[in-house]
Amino acid sequence: MSLNLFWFIPTHGDSRYLGTSKGARAIDGNYLKQVAVAADTLGYDGVLLPTGRSCEDAWVVASSLIHVTQNLKFLVAIRPGLTTPGLAVRMASTFDRLSNGRLLINVVTGGDQGELEADGLYADHAKRYEISDEFIRVWRASLAGEGGDKGYDFDGKHIKVKGAKTLYPPVQKPHPPLYFGGSSEPAHELAAEQMDVYLTWGEPPAAVAEKLDDIRARAAKRGRTVKFGIRLHVIVRETNEEAWRAADELISNLDDEVIAKAQASFAKMDSVGQQRMAALHGGRRDKLEVSPNLWAGVGLVRGGAGTALVGDPETVAARIKEYADLGIETFIFSGYPHLEESYRFAELVFPLLGKGRDHGEQSLSGPFGEIMASDILPKKKAA
Repeated sequence: MSLNLFWFIPTHGDSRYLGTSKGARAIDGNYLKQVAVAADTLGYDGVLLPTGRSCEDAWVVASSLIHVTQNLKFLVAIRPGLTTPGLAVRMASTFDRLSNGRLLINVVTGGDQGELEADGLYADHAKRYEISDEFIRVWRASLAGEGGDKGYDFDGKHIKVKGAKTLYPPVQKPHPPLYFGGSSEPAHELAAEQMDVYLTWGEPPAAVAEKLDDIRARAAKRGRTVKFGIRLHVIVRETNEEAWRAADELISNLDDEVIAKAQASFAKMDSVGQQRMAALHGGRRDKLEVSPNLWAGVGLVRGGAGTALVGDPETVAARIKEYADLGIETFIFSGYPHLEESYRFAELVFPLLGKGRDHGEQSLSGPFGEIMASDILPKKKAA
């Protein structure tokens, strides 16, 4: 199975250390461009842009990066309930056309009640999934041209449209692929019935396998198949010892007060996935390796994906292949800082996974490395 390897655009901030301004860097258009161009040049298949009030707007940022990249796909969120299906259809179709078919859609129902209410959405967990189900039905039908010239009609519990259609159809048919993550019962139902790719956060392989099996079974009852992806951080160094030191350094400036505040904030959310992330470590620094080479230190203060693969290139590649053996095809990685770590991961791990420069994905005619003494080429690395 060929793997899709994605990177992450850090629109919520970037740093060398978690939970402190030490080693932090300003997030502006130039920096985000650097990360995107690096990912595109290195041969990553795509990038994820986060969504929510803690981030710069994903659609605006992604749009700004279309013409500075060539092959990179953009996984951008739509938020059912925060916009209408018709507006989301036009945004998706326009982006897909301008990028020549490089849009992927991340359906995000949201899990922070306070944030959602601040945005004007007063709906509990169950109601949000009802809204998402109707929203995606209308979104898919409109982009696929259902209803013909008259457009698509829908009269649901939460959403009602008449004559929904787009005059500028997307490049990808019938619509850009739908990605979706969620760990609750309604989330699994929605994924099985309507989504193309189900995303999970980086839980231990046995827990991930259980979730994937459940989605497969639900989809099979509907005569459907669903692909799978996983969201992880990564800390890779040339030796295991260096990698674990880097993991410790990443949280070396965290104090217990910051951790407690972050965990208290997460506890207010009704996201089952966030609850599962928090349960992996319980806010404790001494229980962070929750599975071989799967480290939950990021989740002490960061919401959402909170685990990282830690180790030397061979170890990290082996862990990736373990998840791939479960049926996962898409891996969405990130690392701190995102610019440097995009290079480190590509240089150390891509060759072990059959990806990147050394495997025909880029045609560079010059030598790799610095030319010495004006005419001596660098030695080729050992096979």
